[in-house]
Amino acid sequence: MKDKIFETLQRMGKTFMLPIALLPIAGLLLGIGASFTGDAFINLYNLDWLLGEGTVLNKILTILNDCGQIIFDNLPLLFAVAVALGFAKAAKEVAAISGVVAYFMMYAALTSTVANFRDIDALSSIPGLMSSFLGFENTMNTGVFGGIIIGSVVAFLHNRYYKIELPDALSFFAGTRFVPIISALGGIITGVLLAFMWPFAAQFIAWLGSLVADLGYVGTFLYGFIYRALIPLGLHHVFYLPFWQTALGGTAEIAGQTVEGAQNILFAQLANGLPVGAESAKFFSGMFPFMIFGFPAAALAMYHTAKPERKKDVKGLMTSSSLTSVFTGITEPLEFSFLFASPLLYFGVHCVLAAFSFALMHFLNVGVGLTFSGGLIDFVLYGVLPGQSVTNWIPVVLVGVVYALVYYFVFRFFILKFDLKTPGREDEVIESKMYTKADYQAKKAGEKQGNSADTEDSLSKDIVEGLGGKENLIDVDNCATRLRVTIKDGELVNQNLLKSTGAAGVVVKGNNAQVIYGPKVSNIKSNIDEYLNK
Repeated sequence: MKDKIFETLQRMGKTFMLPIALLPIAGLLLGIGASFTGDAFINLYNLDWLLGEGTVLNKILTILNDCGQIIFDNLPLLFAVAVALGFAKAAKEVAAISGVVAYFMMYAALTSTVANFRDIDALSSIPGLMSSFLGFENTMNTGVFGGIIIGSVVAFLHNRYYKIELPDALSFFAGTRFVPIISALGGIITGVLLAFMWPFAAQFIAWLGSLVADLGYVGTFLYGFIYRALIPLGLHHVFYLPFWQTALGGTAEIAGQTVEGAQNILFAQLANGLPVGAESAKFFSGMFPFMIFGFPAAALAMYHTAKPERKKDVKGLMTSSSLTSVFTGITEPLEFSFLFASPLLYFGVHCVLAAFSFALMHFLNVGVGLTFSGGLIDFVLYGVLPGQSVTNWIPVVLVGVVYALVYYFVFRFFILKFDLKTPGREDEVIESKMYTKADYQAKKAGEKQGNSADTEDSLSKDIVEGLGGKENLIDVDNCATRLRVTIKDGELVNQNLLKSTGAAGVVVKGNNAQVIYGPKVSNIKSNIDEYLNK
């Protein structure tokens, strides 16, 4: 039962990455457009002559802003498609189009039911419930939750009926053609049910959001701790997304529009030149001190405590992992390098420090947001450029410097005190657990004198063998930083072999395995697909 729940949540987290992958480019467009056309930025630097309303640059940046905003405005639809596609066993393209059909049917039925059977005035008294959306007036704002719900309904119907056989007279509608039809019906039923049930969900979400708000800094601390603690399981997307994109993260009235979800509130404030409130930014700003400052310091501590003969090997790994953390905010390669050496160092030290970072940024009223993760790029775009008066970004740097010292000395103390086997400190008889991609490819090239295609095939071959061979693989997919594999027998997984291919860590749970490679995982997955299809 536990393995089944883990598998479902893992797949859910994986499907969430499909629409989330759009957010960096959408956020980049929105961030640049909103930041450079915002009144606070223009007035701060006296750039009305260059970026003020009516100028050519203002018009161009406004286009970028609008193009970025459209992604955030339609995230629920994207999630409906992503969940349907991600959970479909086969014919995924059919599931995707069925998700679109069902989503529109759901909203049509929901809007019509509300107009004919519900008291709109009473519903409007519930914060954030009623809105106009996708051309539907006086409808309920089900947000990303609505997209996930209908996407799940479509996935269930798709997997049940995509091979259905019908009588000869109706055979044209059999198989995959039946899926959009039954999904449309499912969308109608879901819409009617939501018209009566969603107000209770909206009230519960509002209450839960109020509870978190009532906990104040303690609530922010708990959010930060749970968020980082779920990283090893790859389930952090399931946890943080409701805070970012639903009323659980708060609601606000901005420029006459009701906005829900911390991330949406934050970008609406930026877009309207308003100071970013710490209540919405508290789910984001805490990432910057430890991702930009803390982790590189921790990496330096691991390098300094490595055995002298291993420092050269460790230097490449620590440098690349640190740069990835600093610039992009993707921290898993570095986190997994010490998670497996000492769970205490990860959960008892790092997660606690990260949680305090969230609470400190909240306490200091920092209003820096992000689209994807807390790297330098997002910090500059959504912290520095909008201006100190808008985001109050300076405390991030001050706390970050302190965090660099804390991470370095705390990590160094724990590593030496408890003789933790972080990279470069493994016993001589134990096979090295960490290699950079360059080290691995150089090794393979030296052995085989092959070309790059041979190297890729050799890497894919070793990964497949590490996962128990082709016969043991059911499904191979990836998220932003890790391979997510469904396997027949977890006992066949060779973790040492997988780590020798450059994996920062391996998690095996029942019939599911996750192999962490960092941002390069997308190319690794593509090479594996080509290798398996040969």
